[in-house]
Amino acid sequence: MRRRDLLGGAVGALLTAGVLGSTSACGSSGPSGGGGGDQLQLWALQDAQYVRVVQPAIDTFNAGAKAKVRFSGFVNDAYKQKLQVSMGSPQAPDIFFNWGGGNLAQFVDAKQVVDLTDRTAGLAGDFLPSVLSVGQVAGRQYALPMNGIQPVIFFYHKAVFAKAGLQPPRTWDELLSVVDAFKARGVTPIALPGSQGWTELMYLEYLLDRVGGPDKFAAVAAGKPGAWSDPAMLKAVTMCQDLAERGAFGTNFASVNYDNTGASRLFATGKAAMFLMGSWEYATQLTNNPTFIKGGQLGWLPFPSVPGGAGDPAAVVGNPSNYYSVSAGSKHADVAVDFLTRTLTSESYVKALIDVGQVPAVKGVEAKLAGTPGADFTTFTYQLVSKAPSFTQSWDQALSPSVGAELLTNLQKLFLAKLSPAQFVAAMGTAR
Repeated sequence: MRRRDLLGGAVGALLTAGVLGSTSACGSSGPSGGGGGDQLQLWALQDAQYVRVVQPAIDTFNAGAKAKVRFSGFVNDAYKQKLQVSMGSPQAPDIFFNWGGGNLAQFVDAKQVVDLTDRTAGLAGDFLPSVLSVGQVAGRQYALPMNGIQPVIFFYHKAVFAKAGLQPPRTWDELLSVVDAFKARGVTPIALPGSQGWTELMYLEYLLDRVGGPDKFAAVAAGKPGAWSDPAMLKAVTMCQDLAERGAFGTNFASVNYDNTGASRLFATGKAAMFLMGSWEYATQLTNNPTFIKGGQLGWLPFPSVPGGAGDPAAVVGNPSNYYSVSAGSKHADVAVDFLTRTLTSESYVKALIDVGQVPAVKGVEAKLAGTPGADFTTFTYQLVSKAPSFTQSWDQALSPSVGAELLTNLQKLFLAKLSPAQFVAAMGTAR
């Protein structure tokens, strides 16, 4: 999913628009590999905003260090390929950006990552627990959050709701009632860019969490037999298809796209009343439909609860954060750990993240968010995640690329009723 692949935060792309200068000199797109001599290589995605965060931290650290940290940035697809090839080789970076979850687990299984559990124990209480846990594998800490949180949020159009005399839905039954009401008024209840399966995945992620709790997907991610055919999974899949067949997304959702801002425009212009999307949607709307934001018409709330479900209504799904890990083969592993320990929760680093519009995965930043652009939204986002008992990583990031691709393809068939719920879980049960 393109948005989830980006390093930048939810709001930063536009809150900082116009102030981002030329930062290309700080990074590069082709380092020679792992740190030798007195230099450490830090690899991450190429992102002008983040360079403004990390480069000052590197400069500060380097001023008092014998071994110097050097940042190198890559475009997304090239980075994934380069990291796969270099890990375990002499060309591996000392510190490397990753997505946590399954992306990280593959390197841990290959014994290519330093176990940070004991070495960074003093930091554990500084991060939001639900975000920090995504950097764990088998209960051990192998990665630390290094940028902002990006939960999936239920957005609604205040003016459209007011005109219809309706209240934003807090429960699944209320959502179904609101869907029927907007259909009767000729308004598409929910914008869905169904030409891209990752947008449909958000519904299944939340519904399985609400119906069965986070352990149900954890079983899938762990490859446990029968996880896809669990009754909670079948119920959540059925609820997704029922929602589509009820007309919640209109009749043309399969041709609506997110990357060309088609769904966002439908929502901002009031042709659709609601929109389930990552927190980056705020930035998208501020860039493309600024009067919608400045007019105070964008509303937001948690995903509706499912009465009778085993999941906690406060749980969230989405992009917990991105992470830094240390290569097991690094000649400067101690220095790399020292850099992470000194940097990631420091006052200056946290402030720099907020200054570029991100919401840090660090405890106690409400006061720092107050008074910043979009503070009402960023504070809501922070509180949503800080109160969440769990933060389930987007499935197509947590699963292997091949299973993730098959999942998205089958979801599109499910929403178009080309697969029944039973056929969907059966197909995913054999995906490899």
